[in-house]
Amino acid sequence: MAEHTHPRNFGNRLVEAGEKYGRLCVGIDPHESLLSAWGLNADIDGLREFSLRCVEAFAGHVALIKPQVAFYERFGSAGFAVLEETIAALRESDSLVVADAKRGDIGSTMEGYALAWLDSNSPLCCDAVTLTPYLGVGSLAPAIELAGRENRGVFVMSANSNPEAEDFQSQVLDRSGVTVAQQMVDECAEYNVDKRADSGTEPALVGHVGVVVGATLAHPPALDDLNAPVLMPGVGAQGATMADVARIAGANAHLVFPNVSRSVLSTGPAVSGLREAAKLLVLHG
Repeated sequence: MAEHTHPRNFGNRLVEAGEKYGRLCVGIDPHESLLSAWGLNADIDGLREFSLRCVEAFAGHVALIKPQVAFYERFGSAGFAVLEETIAALRESDSLVVADAKRGDIGSTMEGYALAWLDSNSPLCCDAVTLTPYLGVGSLAPAIELAGRENRGVFVMSANSNPEAEDFQSQVLDRSGVTVAQQMVDECAEYNVDKRADSGTEPALVGHVGVVVGATLAHPPALDDLNAPVLMPGVGAQGATMADVARIAGANAHLVFPNVSRSVLSTGPAVSGLREAAKLLVLHG
């Protein structure tokens, strides 16, 4: 089994995976319409078959793979058992895994979420987890700190592309003069200070506190000072293109991972078709 807890931090491991496989994050989203399109029932057997076909198609072929937790939760404990099986199978490869759980709370509850998704002793442990910051980025400290200790990462929902989020996140904060989205990115950047080795011979560390920024945004937040990976959904089914990704990424292209789900998963159920669809979308360089 590939070891994911060695000293190399999450940001650098993900950049290395991007160099090896190309920069792309593929979601595993077993929602009911896709199960049906694949000829599968909307039950535990269908969920498991869908998930394991995705594992076969993407593990060891895509840099970052993102199971959508909601589609497992709907089946209760049996769904979580399939999610555990899926995560374990994915982590036998050298692809990285991010749980799309969008957790966010305060204090001991946030610590509980952190332990569920980022602690090595948890059966749900992944390389990273998505977090929701609207109790304040500081409220996410238990997950951010645990991720740092465990050489894992987080992706903070900072600038989403759905209309409701964009209207809210583009509002300017009086106290800082920046948008809500930019404030989120800037607060995450504070965790990602460049810690270049004293000798000057080692590469700079890429931080572990990443963000999610939609590729469909006309006025995205600046990412220049983040120094951490960026998940960028919206490519494909939501209408954004790789040109949009490049526009938003700017000089930080090596840190940006377009996130695709439906545009790839709709090519299933054949493993070969899924894998080929993903390979056609990867970004290199």
